[in-house]
Amino acid sequence: MPHGGRGVKSGLVAVAGRPNVGKSTLVNALCGEKVAITSRVPNTTRRRIFGVANGPDYQLVLVDLPGFQRPMDPLTERMQETVDASFEDVDAVLFVVNARERIGAGDRFVARRVFALGKPVVIALNKVDRLKPGHIASQMKAAAALGDFYALHPVSALTKEGVDELRDDLVHLLPEGPAYFDRGQTTDLPLEERVAEVIREKALQLTREEVPHAVLVEVTELEERVVRATIYVETESQKGILVGKRGSMVREIGTRARPEVEALVGQPVFLDLTVKVRPKWRRDPRALERLGL
Repeated sequence: MPHGGRGVKSGLVAVAGRPNVGKSTLVNALCGEKVAITSRVPNTTRRRIFGVANGPDYQLVLVDLPGFQRPMDPLTERMQETVDASFEDVDAVLFVVNARERIGAGDRFVARRVFALGKPVVIALNKVDRLKPGHIASQMKAAAALGDFYALHPVSALTKEGVDELRDDLVHLLPEGPAYFDRGQTTDLPLEERVAEVIREKALQLTREEVPHAVLVEVTELEERVVRATIYVETESQKGILVGKRGSMVREIGTRARPEVEALVGQPVFLDLTVKVRPKWRRDPRALERLGL
């Protein structure tokens, strides 16, 4: 996997934490561009995503993992297997906790796993923007009790506060070695998947609680000026929500997704979205396999 080139500091850092602590937003902030989709729906990240932060003398490869969870179906089972396998070859762990919520049993569950790895752990106390200094101080104290950490950083992935210092500490932990990816690359996701993920993000943002984990997007055509994609859901009622009255919802998903899709493909496109029902796709191992999940 390593890519040729002069020796730099390069290595893999796993990003761990409870669902919804802002891991994907933090990965995007560290990489300087959007490599992982974000939403308020827990477990939005379904696969291991490499985000690549390139500097003049380093390449920091962030493995954005699906959140730790107890598996409920074949999809979450695969997501948890991804998490377990990803920890084996990392140089350090970035453990993200949410400054706006009580640091409790869920964080301690993740902490037991990451501190048992014997790798340096950097804790990021995320979402500190607009919090009072006293509150941040008490949350830092609670985060410090989670385990024997290498460094603890209060950060805001949203405003980028503290992100540069966090990146410096992570780079410091990397070994010398060749770069893993080309210098211009910021993710390992192929273009089709990045486009599909952008469409899924907009669908999640617009439908909120109604259909979160039943949404799956597959790009069926990626031509010069045409992008066609199918949004799959599991039931007719979910399809009704995503299509909307006279197609209003699916049109709005397309309107929101188009600027980002065009930025990814580098030119204006006609974005054609279709909504289809695929019953129980999350429980079908063959469907999951074909979708790379």
